[in-house]
Amino acid sequence: MSACNGADPRVHDIKTKIRVIPDFPKPGIMFQDITTLLLDAKAFKDTMDLFIERYKSKNISVVAGIEARGFIFGPPIALAIGAKFVPLRKPRKLPGEVISEEYVLEYGRDCLEMHVGAVEPGERALVVDDLVATGGTLCAAMNLLERAGAEIVECACVIELPDLKGRERLKGKPLYILVEAH
Repeated sequence: MSACNGADPRVHDIKTKIRVIPDFPKPGIMFQDITTLLLDAKAFKDTMDLFIERYKSKNISVVAGIEARGFIFGPPIALAIGAKFVPLRKPRKLPGEVISEEYVLEYGRDCLEMHVGAVEPGERALVVDDLVATGGTLCAAMNLLERAGAEIVECACVIELPDLKGRERLKGKPLYILVEAH
């Protein structure tokens, strides 16, 4: 599902605030820079409002944000809908006992970790990040949460790179995005 297919004028404004940086972090990558979106208070608020409007009545108890940009969008959503926020971090960033999940992304390999006990069996989880490309990061996040016994309600991203077919890797889980990048 995508907000960009709707008639909401906020989506167009959000899209115009995202800067594209060619050849970052390596040649051939067209980096979608959300920092310019964050500099525009109205566009940033509209982004948050669209997510909150979507999730406020879905009985979500966990918002899991993927390091690092999922930390920007996840906590405000969690606070607004009355859910806890669980950070999914790169290796060796969380103190205490963690579970981890390795994954492949469009320009390398990585790993996500989550605290043991952060999520209880049966909790309803939303996974939040800024962008879905190949889907590897979202899949790793869902795997961590499911291993802890959570039910994945949906994944939410500001941007989708549809040419990289990340949506196809999400095991049929719903993906909600605000804008498509080409």
